[in-house]
Amino acid sequence: MAELKLIHKGKVRDLYAAGEKYLLIVSSDRISAFDFILPTPITGKGAILNKISSFWFSRTGQLIKNHIVASEIAGIKARLSSYDTSALDWQYLDGRAVLVHRTKRVDFECIVRGYITGSGWKEYQKTGSVCGIKLPPGLQEAQQLPEPVFTPTSKADQGHDENVTFEQMAAALRPGLAQEIKEKSLALYKYAAGHLKARGILLADTKFEFGLLGDELILIDEALTPDSSRFWDAEKYRMGTSPESYDKQYVRNWLEGSGWDKKSAPPALPAEVVRGTLKKYEEALRKITGEI
Repeated sequence: MAELKLIHKGKVRDLYAAGEKYLLIVSSDRISAFDFILPTPITGKGAILNKISSFWFSRTGQLIKNHIVASEIAGIKARLSSYDTSALDWQYLDGRAVLVHRTKRVDFECIVRGYITGSGWKEYQKTGSVCGIKLPPGLQEAQQLPEPVFTPTSKADQGHDENVTFEQMAAALRPGLAQEIKEKSLALYKYAAGHLKARGILLADTKFEFGLLGDELILIDEALTPDSSRFWDAEKYRMGTSPESYDKQYVRNWLEGSGWDKKSAPPALPAEVVRGTLKKYEEALRKITGEI
């Protein structure tokens, strides 16, 4: 039987290669912050992230094809019947694994910002721009932009991604590909922002990743989860502030106040921080998809 190889263990996801055609992606309960994987998992987080991504993949196929081949265990098992899967724990994988097309990854993270916040706000305060895009003067923190902006970053497997201009991205890719990615990213953002607004969530910003399946551009990785997006509660949103997000900001805040130097091994998370973080992810799942 062919071997199913573990080829990458990321901050959150484990990737297994099924030959050159498929990847098995498993969303773990690991959580990272400040470029460290924390020693305490958030039990159930991986399944929640997988559900949210699957929700979006199933609803955005009219905008762009995605990498999903099978998301139910029965379908995954059937596709992998010629592979040795004896090392896999199918009970653990149920709800947190997807089988996907193996693509040639486009080595840029494709960020769309609908509001000025985070690193974009810091850059705007200094330069009046974000990633080389001039913005109107006088914006307040967390203010909605006149139109969403596309701000790519270089994709780094190690260390920090770096902001690049659209022109730099275009120069690194085949003719027309950067423009197609930009258009698809903005279309996905606008679709998701509309869906979320009706459910009381503002989509401040999000990142997409793309791959090439042959010559066709498709959406890969995760989509519109709390780990890849900044979601704000519309009722609590106030311009001129830094709104609380449906993500691991709860963990970041605790770490900031813990005395950790962000260089040594990170401390274990207290039980109340684990519970509070999981509650945020569960709330995001419920509001986005209607599932409990």
